[in-house]
Amino acid sequence: MPERMALATAGAAPAARGPADAPRAMKPAAGRAEESERLLDGLRAAGAAREAALTELHALLVRGAHHELRRRRELLAHVSHAELDDLATQAADDALAMVLAKLDTFRGASRFTTWAYKFVLLEAGVKARRRAWHGREVVLDDDSWRRLADTAPSVQRSVEDAELLRAIAGAIETGLTAHQREVFTALALNGVPIDVLAERLATTRGALYKTLHDARRKLRATLAGAGHDLDDRGGEQ
Repeated sequence: MPERMALATAGAAPAARGPADAPRAMKPAAGRAEESERLLDGLRAAGAAREAALTELHALLVRGAHHELRRRRELLAHVSHAELDDLATQAADDALAMVLAKLDTFRGASRFTTWAYKFVLLEAGVKARRRAWHGREVVLDDDSWRRLADTAPSVQRSVEDAELLRAIAGAIETGLTAHQREVFTALALNGVPIDVLAERLATTRGALYKTLHDARRKLRATLAGAGHDLDDRGGEQ
């Protein structure tokens, strides 16, 4: 995509961060709406008008990416400012491609800039999680779920809770397929970000969400069949 490649080197200067956000944030709502409409019209035009709109939108997306990466700074404490700039530009590039691909689906329920901003927040979040897990091993044959059954009742945990944990461990072992057990353990027990797991397994977030949903549904059914009413415990386990 030539225009995307050209924009990858545009608008990513340090001015995209920090104080540059202030004038935009202080602009009256009417002015922001007018700016949004002008930008949308430019993207739907051709020639120089479209190129100008693309450059402006990319700069806005870079600012949005920096905002999201700063919000996750604790997660990325080990990442240099130069690399953060690169991650922000990558997120803006990918978000721009998504916005252009879905431009015909925009129905005006919100300002166009607000709609576009959501794409870059998603992309920056994905890149932040993947960067934070870069070099970290995701153990897919982890059997940490077995330790649920090894926790004896204590002052903090009632006998009923310990029995439920043993029942959950048993349901994971006998009620789930190997793949469902693998995904459930990684996502629900070990806290692996779904973006990271999707990348390591060469699959999609949607496929993993479905696997996790099916696993949870099976577990609830198995536990309910064994007499454990999870609804009385404040929600899904």
